[in-house]
Amino acid sequence: MQHLEDRGLRVITRNWRRPEGELDVIAEHDGACVFVEVRSRTGSERGHPLETVNQRKQAQIIRTARLYLDATPGSWSAYRFDVVGVVFTSTGDVLECVHIEDAFQVGG
Repeated sequence: MQHLEDRGLRVITRNWRRPEGELDVIAEHDGACVFVEVRSRTGSERGHPLETVNQRKQAQIIRTARLYLDATPGSWSAYRFDVVGVVFTSTGDVLECVHIEDAFQVGG
């Protein structure tokens, strides 16, 4: 969370769950609602965690974000989808943290 706050995001909620899906982090940044998908892996033998946010996962996040927006009244000026990929060492230290703002869009 500190990483997001250091980048100016204000975390609203974490792990927002519905039967249809889960949103890892919902934050606010400059009046926009930001849905943050966080992916992590230990080591890079199986590829980078960002690679796991494929079109299917993006579609699930978008569907769940729509549920959140419908269920939560707000006066957002916009919304966006960010992805954070974290690679840990075998001892649990952060080896790499990559934050992609506006990583994907509805219909893209």
